[in-house]
Amino acid sequence: MKRIFTLCALVLAAAGLMAQTETPAEPAAGGVWSTSSTPALKASEFLYHNWSKSGNSQIDVTGTFFGNYKYTHPKFVWDNIVDLAYGYAWQDLDNSTADSAGGLFETRRKSNDKIDLSSAISWNAYKGWGASFTANLKTQFGNGYEYEGIGAAQTQTLVSGFFAPAYLTTALSFEYKKTDWSVSLSFLTGKTTFVCNDSLIAAEKTYGVIQRDDFDVTNPATFTHAYFALGSYVKAQYLKKDIVPNLDLYARIELFYDYKKPKNMGWADIDAYDGVTDPASSKYVLADGEAWTDLQNKGWLAKRAFETDLDFELKLDYRLSKHISANLATNLKWDTDFSGMGKWGHWQFYQMAGVQVFFSWKTPKE
Repeated sequence: MKRIFTLCALVLAAAGLMAQTETPAEPAAGGVWSTSSTPALKASEFLYHNWSKSGNSQIDVTGTFFGNYKYTHPKFVWDNIVDLAYGYAWQDLDNSTADSAGGLFETRRKSNDKIDLSSAISWNAYKGWGASFTANLKTQFGNGYEYEGIGAAQTQTLVSGFFAPAYLTTALSFEYKKTDWSVSLSFLTGKTTFVCNDSLIAAEKTYGVIQRDDFDVTNPATFTHAYFALGSYVKAQYLKKDIVPNLDLYARIELFYDYKKPKNMGWADIDAYDGVTDPASSKYVLADGEAWTDLQNKGWLAKRAFETDLDFELKLDYRLSKHISANLATNLKWDTDFSGMGKWGHWQFYQMAGVQVFFSWKTPKE
């Protein structure tokens, strides 16, 4: 609850500052700022008590913030996006202590958690083509857990946390840019993965942060908390207001391939694997249901496609009134550095649909 209220306070404070500017911004050195800030609060509630059809009583509260801040100059464009979300769902509200182990596990579950900050400066060269430098940081606010078991027998295992993992991507790219969309391609991209949690590293949840040869799970002094990858990067982004009346669309897809990864993962040893024991020099982590033979059967190109990280996101917002909208958000990821929970393996999927109360401030005003 403290995190939710803190996020909401920050959102409203930032929104208040944006709201103070109600007139078009004056050009500065030939450029002009155009900004859009949209804080929102989503809430849903279900209550069942002595209900013959049964049901699961729950309350869900999520705070979100989406901001787009663009500085347009005759020679360049500086585009910034802030995308934040945090929410909790309280379930089984009328359960007894015997039913839910004192409410520790079934009563409260995190429903959303996101920090995504992007900044890009681009220079136009010829008919929409140009160069750009981009920086992006992705992480989360709070801890994430994997839950196993039912009722009072349920347990939770820590799988993630703030800056565990976090991804900082910087790229110098060729870019094709239009008003509502852009595509960038970079063959010189740095992606740094951070895992700043010794408990996760000791549990071998390293998210691809390669540990040193003297790695000892009982000795945090041997832990490595960051891994720098150099690779190629493709990003396509689309942000369109009113694709049809009152409907906004935001779509993004990112692909990243690490030039160093195959060597670090010990592909040659995997090819020679005899099916009895794991190759000692390989740092690859198998996903649920995956076998070393699955990797043996992949050719050179297939292995590199297999190791390419994918991140796809889609958001739709339909404005029902000035401060109420219906929304749908989907996020699909493929990352072989995540060993997976359940039967999804390296695939990660998130989907949310609902109705929210929102406020939007823009400069210049429409």
